[in-house]
Amino acid sequence: MKILSGKTALITGASRGIGEAIAQVFAQAGADVVFTYRSSAEKAVVLEKKLQDYGVKAMAIQADASDYSETEKVVAAALDFLGKIDVLVNNAGITRDNLLLRMNETDWDAVMDNNLKSVFNYTKNVIKPMMKQRNGSIINISSIIGLRGQAGQANYAASKAGIIGFSKSVAQELGSRNIRCNVIAPGFIATDMTGELSEEVQQNYLNTIPLKRFGTGEDVAQVALFFASDAAVYVSGQVLGVDGGLS
Repeated sequence: MKILSGKTALITGASRGIGEAIAQVFAQAGADVVFTYRSSAEKAVVLEKKLQDYGVKAMAIQADASDYSETEKVVAAALDFLGKIDVLVNNAGITRDNLLLRMNETDWDAVMDNNLKSVFNYTKNVIKPMMKQRNGSIINISSIIGLRGQAGQANYAASKAGIIGFSKSVAQELGSRNIRCNVIAPGFIATDMTGELSEEVQQNYLNTIPLKRFGTGEDVAQVALFFASDAAVYVSGQVLGVDGGLS
């Protein structure tokens, strides 16, 4: 029996990178999946078909995770399509890197809205149905940058640190309803964003990682699979780094 057989999942920001990997691993494990994307429509169509080929129900929805009214509609559509939501993965996020001296208010607000407010938006809208079914797993994707900071990423670090505090509070509030909330803090993962770094910068990062490689979306997805599954029924309020030993 597949580890997520009979379960359903809503995953945000899943048309590429870590979110795409989580969607695929969940579908392979037997979960029906609704995932969101913001602009990568072609990739979303391809992923939707790929998930369906695993023999599960899958649907892509275009939405802006920072817009509360849009997240309400997404959750309603997901409930209509799936019948229930067992797992929420808040993965949607952006970067707008710059030194604080040069960072403008627009870039600060954009990162906070897309990375942190989005987590509030989706969590707020799934907790009522999860409370009614007295079961649920919420998995929020933070970052090692939220734990240790990074020059030129004050906005990103603040948003990802905020996710950790938010998640620990949610775990305490909803534990009595059998709803768990955990955090994954990826390190340097090989995605489109890291691919934009120069070879010199990439090598500098690699030199600091004990396992001497960048992580993959699959590495993160396997941890998400654990948090989503019944193997983690007594795990809540935790932050697990997926960073090759960096933290």
